[in-house]
Amino acid sequence: MPFGYASPEQIMRDKADYARKGIARGRSVVVLQYVDGILFVAPNPSKALHKISEIYDRIGFAAVGRYNEFEELRLGGIRYADINGYTYDRSDVTGRGLANLYASNLGRIFTDSIKSLEVEVVVAEVGDEPDGDAIYRLTFDGSVFDEHGFAAMGGQAEAVSSRLKERYRESMSLSAALEVALAALTEPGGERPPATQLEVAVLDRNREHRKFQRLAGSRLERLLPASDAAAPAPAAEEGEKPPPTGPEGDVDDGSSPL
Repeated sequence: MPFGYASPEQIMRDKADYARKGIARGRSVVVLQYVDGILFVAPNPSKALHKISEIYDRIGFAAVGRYNEFEELRLGGIRYADINGYTYDRSDVTGRGLANLYASNLGRIFTDSIKSLEVEVVVAEVGDEPDGDAIYRLTFDGSVFDEHGFAAMGGQAEAVSSRLKERYRESMSLSAALEVALAALTEPGGERPPATQLEVAVLDRNREHRKFQRLAGSRLERLLPASDAAAPAPAAEEGEKPPPTGPEGDVDDGSSPL
């Protein structure tokens, strides 16, 4: 047996463990349906480095893990959407097509590269009716999960998902959905972060043309008291130290978990 030999199974397990540890160091992201579309919520003190973004008219993107790695995926998705929308028709750009593209790229990198990407991604598409909404969660190895109602990733994803499952209801208002998301993102006993420490966006089916909209400033502050009144609940992980809020937020070089 050659010196330093490792079986393919062991190599794959090591790469998977490495990716999971990196993803778990990032703050959780929650994506869930509400009556008028899809809501994205993530604790994020940085104003420049976004975990939630628009891809195309009806499609949103959320990610957790290494910022430089998921930012490259985001930009690739925008290029794919723009080229296909221009070449064919804007309606031909779908969340499922984008999810398939990401799955192919992530799976190839996981199999062929020495190091897998430390990222987990959600691609969400809003339909004309709630039945047309779609949420796809993709993991570092290219696996795709068609989520129904909500999805959580990063940080303590299992605990966050459990709290979401307990609180989630269909056809919630925006303020109620925000309350559910914030309650899920916290452990009991924590303090809810201020609006300046949150990144929040929606895909609103009632908007014309481009459905993506960020919620910040006074509009988000108005929604937060409404969600507090609905059901007071903490929204920051207990014992978590406040992240740095300098010029580069909580990412030093674009490669740290976000």
